[in-house]
Amino acid sequence: MFAWRELTGHMKSMRHYLAFSTIILLAGMVVGGTNPMLDTFIRGQIDGLRQVAETIDSSANPTIGFMVFIFFNNVIKSILVMYLGALFGIVPILFLAINGMILGYFVSQAAAQGGDVLFTIVVKGLLPHGILEIPAIIIACAYGLRFGKLSFQGIGAAFGRKPGWGKEVERFVVRTVPVMVLLVVMLLAAAVIESTFTVWLLSR
Repeated sequence: MFAWRELTGHMKSMRHYLAFSTIILLAGMVVGGTNPMLDTFIRGQIDGLRQVAETIDSSANPTIGFMVFIFFNNVIKSILVMYLGALFGIVPILFLAINGMILGYFVSQAAAQGGDVLFTIVVKGLLPHGILEIPAIIIACAYGLRFGKLSFQGIGAAFGRKPGWGKEVERFVVRTVPVMVLLVVMLLAAAVIESTFTVWLLSR
């Protein structure tokens, strides 16, 4: 179940869901970066994170505090969004859209301040940990979308009295276990990078 070859093979079978998740995230970025009507909503999301960051920064060991908060925040959300996708895929779609809008907003605000600020935000602030964190989010949401499709298929199977749906769900749930392990490893590495290397880069 935890064989790397099996995991990558299953990921290939999920390519359509991964592509759709990526498209939703990119669409959210476009909306967040171009729609001024969302400014208040996105600022509210950012202010909530800023308050948490200020609390952790005043603690005895802010580096460890940031690392633990970032890791558990991302892991809990990713696992929840994966399995709550069973609610017909609504949760992963909203999660991708909101995260995309926040990313798009950050990038557009940085771009408005000039190329140097944009470089700092994207290359120093987002890229080091984002190369792991963003794919992890996309993978989690892709599996959530697959759960959503299985829910719709379950309704069809119930009305059509078609056997085999339960076994298909069981097989897919088993497949999500190594995916969860992969997500935990990716998000742990991202949290370490964001709380150490990213902070160091932004201070230069």
